[in-house]
Amino acid sequence: MRAITATLSAAAVGMLFVPAASACAPTQLQAPFAMRQLRIEPQNPLELFTPESLARDQSNAAAVSVASIVGMWNIQFLSQGNTAHKPAIPDGAMIDFGYNQWHSDGTEILNSGARAPAQENFCLGVWQKTGNSTFQLNHFALNYDPTAGTLLGRINIVETVTLSPGGTTYSGTFVYTVFDTKGNKTDQLTGQITAQRITVDTTLP
Repeated sequence: MRAITATLSAAAVGMLFVPAASACAPTQLQAPFAMRQLRIEPQNPLELFTPESLARDQSNAAAVSVASIVGMWNIQFLSQGNTAHKPAIPDGAMIDFGYNQWHSDGTEILNSGARAPAQENFCLGVWQKTGNSTFQLNHFALNYDPTAGTLLGRINIVETVTLSPGGTTYSGTFVYTVFDTKGNKTDQLTGQITAQRITVDTTLP
């Protein structure tokens, strides 16, 4: 895990490092970067809404007393605060994307779209509710050399997110910390995470 170029590419929250990025950690940063609009307030999931989705969220909020984060989500990890990183990562660059599920027993699983299966593109986490609509996720990923198949190290991803009133989106911040096989910290990334709920009626990936 010398640099994030190798570590994040095998870990888990994907976004822009391997040929694209991975959910559990990116691999190689390469232009052109896939850029997204950062949230002005990363803890405010309502910034994700279109007028139509806002109406749907408000309708859901009126129908349920307390929204649940349990379910399946379409997620994106966007870089923020990594311009001094080597190599530099511009704010808004997509570090990872994919799908994750939050389970009612307090566990979570992530399928990273920016990470190749040979690097290990599935990773696991545990979560707890920290407020009325806020949650903290502690997530771990294994990072492998895709050619040799050897373990390069591990990645820890900590997310702090806020669920929208109707439970259709959430957003917040993440910290990726990369460790080698001896447990030494070798890299770190920070950014924003955004998520849209997937339901049985969802038709767009």
